Amino acid sequence: MSTSAVHSLWTTAADPIAKIGAPKIEYAQLAPILIVIGAAVVGILIEGFVPRKSRYHAQLFVASVALVAAFAAVVALAADGYGTTKAGIAAMGAIAVDGPALFLQGTILLTALVSLFTFAERRLDPQAHGNRVDSFAAQASSVPGSDGEKRAVKAGFTTTEVFPLLLFAVAGMLVFPAANDLLTLFVALEVLSLPLYLLCALARRKRLISQEAAVKYFLLGSFASAFLLFGIALLYGYAGSTSYATIAQVVDGTIQEVDPALVNTMGNDVLLLVGAGLLIMGLLFKVGAVPFHMWTPDVYQGAPTPVTGLMAAATKVAAFGALLRVLYVLLPGLRWDWRPVMWAVAIVTMLGGAIIAITQTDIKRLLAYSSISHAGFVLAGVIATTPEGISSVLFYLAAYSFVTIGAFAVVTLVRDAGGEATHLSKWAGLGRRSPLVAAVFAVFLLAFAGIPLTSGFAGKFAVFKAAAEGGAVPLVVVGVIASAIAAFFYIRVIVLMFFSEPKPEGPTVAVPSPLTMAAIGMGVVVTVVLGVAPQYFLELAGNAGVFVR
Repeated sequence: MSTSAVHSLWTTAADPIAKIGAPKIEYAQLAPILIVIGAAVVGILIEGFVPRKSRYHAQLFVASVALVAAFAAVVALAADGYGTTKAGIAAMGAIAVDGPALFLQGTILLTALVSLFTFAERRLDPQAHGNRVDSFAAQASSVPGSDGEKRAVKAGFTTTEVFPLLLFAVAGMLVFPAANDLLTLFVALEVLSLPLYLLCALARRKRLISQEAAVKYFLLGSFASAFLLFGIALLYGYAGSTSYATIAQVVDGTIQEVDPALVNTMGNDVLLLVGAGLLIMGLLFKVGAVPFHMWTPDVYQGAPTPVTGLMAAATKVAAFGALLRVLYVLLPGLRWDWRPVMWAVAIVTMLGGAIIAITQTDIKRLLAYSSISHAGFVLAGVIATTPEGISSVLFYLAAYSFVTIGAFAVVTLVRDAGGEATHLSKWAGLGRRSPLVAAVFAVFLLAFAGIPLTSGFAGKFAVFKAAAEGGAVPLVVVGVIASAIAAFFYIRVIVLMFFSEPKPEGPTVAVPSPLTMAAIGMGVVVTVVLGVAPQYFLELAGNAGVFVR
């Protein structure tokens, strides 16, 4: 072949590339996400250029300002009507800017800000060699118990990289419930998961358990990501697109133009059903629903408690947001196929979490199984398939996340010589030793149990009412039974704290800095306000409960 022929082939092949237009990005609508990602990048630069002594304060300042600014951006978008009349799709169809997305992003940013306070706490552990220490390893790369670790502690090193890692995880969480394209969903899942795998391994005390938790989370999370990606591939094979709207149209049979290359696969329901099943499986893993929950108790127990609080609250909010959008926007045409499966998952999740929690002797494992049970309650609202179902789930997630972070913040205060005293026997008589801390923890436990005048009652009432109106009355009956079982182990802890004799060698209650006090205080305030006067917030969730399609 002559040189000119080769050249003409090359120019012919290259010609279409010249016609690719520049993407149209609505920066203002993506502001909350961009602010958090920008701050995370600044955090990395701080690690590289700021002297070690000044990094902690610089990182805390940048992270706090970023989360507050991003929340302000969410509020501004909502006030401008992007949650209702101006709701639309941004970033070339990749991100939805609508009511549920903005509501969930606001909740994630507030819970992340409260978590940040617990990350930055440095008064709970006794000083090491004259330096204040936090919950994280002095030097993550050193082997636990090695001379390198001892030298790092003696030198007063701190792992300030946890702040940019927190911001990157939050950035992924902000995109996850707003993703309007399957590839965007997958990228968001990885961006939120990878920093969490690292954060789980960074506990200052009990480092081996912490590293074991991180490895378990990483391996099982990788499997879940693989299932999700395989599901995306099959759905793309079925519909010829990764866009939620296009796939929904193909499922409904309303699409007009069919790509000739896809005529043979578009009618293949096996691709659709298997792909949808794998996709939902990947999301149920992140939610922590039975039978995809096995990682939850081990990871919650082993990870540093501030990280556990972040995962139990913000990650769950993001994962349920993504699950809602997939079921309501991507697969509404498959409702008769996915509803029976979700019924079964919700029932075993509510009962499984509640029953196994009774046998737990570690407070963090107990809260982990409690969170599994709560995932089942939220699924009851998801199954309603009505606008009330969406708004009840949004309200429940907002209420639950603050209670959870508050509860884990209290767990960080009860300490003995080995660090946090998480064994339940150590909590005996805590009400006599420190009545205020025990009373605050009792408020959180009563909210988890769904006792009236707490946010837990308002949330459970909302999801059960939506499920009953959506025709899932038997599910509500199971939910009430599971709530009664769960109330037993919550009340048991309260009885243990207030009606048992304190042991002389029992743990002490550390006096926290204003940061942890603020985190616990916000948890109590939200728990009481949403329990006593939930109407305004229920209306807010109701107004935000419409997905853009």
